Amino acid sequence: MSKTTLLAIDDDHDILKVLKANLELHGFILLTADSLTSARTILADRRPDLVLLDLMLPDGDGLEFCCALKSLYPSLPVIMLTAKDKVSDKVIGFELGADDYLVKPFETRELLARIRARLRPVAIPPQASVLTAGNLSLDLRNQIITVQGKVVALTPKEFQVLACLVKNRNNLVSREEIRQHLWSDAKLYAWSRVIDVHIQHLRRKIEANPAAPRHIITVPGRGYRFEE
Repeated sequence: MSKTTLLAIDDDHDILKVLKANLELHGFILLTADSLTSARTILADRRPDLVLLDLMLPDGDGLEFCCALKSLYPSLPVIMLTAKDKVSDKVIGFELGADDYLVKPFETRELLARIRARLRPVAIPPQASVLTAGNLSLDLRNQIITVQGKVVALTPKEFQVLACLVKNRNNLVSREEIRQHLWSDAKLYAWSRVIDVHIQHLRRKIEANPAAPRHIITVPGRGYRFEE
């Protein structure tokens, strides 16, 4: 079985050395880049299974790079590693497509948990491979959604949030229930804004009028409900 390949992008060479030693000790292959230019060169030649991305780099903005990366490879997990610990910074990161966000300094054990959570496949029951709701159709096995017959591009987490809501259509689903459904290590995601960010993205992509959603309804202080 081939090893999982990660790409770490950070201009701090000491951090890259520590990451390489620790992650390769746990069975990963780690490619390293100290700039966005070198990261682009690596990505042109080799596709990693996950990217660890610093936000402050010498030749560009990590947030903009994350957005561009997700546009090219929607299913490629990106974990941001940064010294910025404000909630607003985290929200911006999630809005631009990051799958996770870890503040420096961090423990290797927590980083490993985050990486494994992002790489863990989601089991799909064979008897429930396609869901339909109004003008939406969700192919759970292939993670493809169509709206009025047109394919809509979603990130893996966006798809899982939508599938969770559609499976429980017309019923309230709390933010905690969504967290438990999406992440087996949900305690690492105790703050709920990440769920709200995914909901905002989904509304932009599947609602005719995101400002007045027809399908994904907010239940103030409690969670969300999907209506056909």
